[in-house]
Amino acid sequence: MEESEVNSMRTKRQGLIVWFQHMKNIKQLKRYGHLIAISRQSKYAVIYVDQDDVEDKVTKLESLPFISKVEPSFKPFIRQEFESKTAVKDKEYEYKMGI
Repeated sequence: MEESEVNSMRTKRQGLIVWFQHMKNIKQLKRYGHLIAISRQSKYAVIYVDQDDVEDKVTKLESLPFISKVEPSFKPFIRQEFESKTAVKDKEYEYKMGI
């Protein structure tokens, strides 16, 4: 398969950070998305859901009595293309040369 075919087959996902009060209710979070990580000390969990369902899942999770707060992750909206260091050095050289 080509890379474009693979990317078109993937579903757009977004992370939700769910702050809770007690560890005993963690199993219930699995119903709402793919549970990725849990912090026992800070009492939060990270779950992934489809981007189309984010608003619906946030309202459902916030209505649960053991949930303190739900925050969506902004990773899908951040530009992740970076310049290399060599390109920056080349630009500095060009500026010094007057090009």
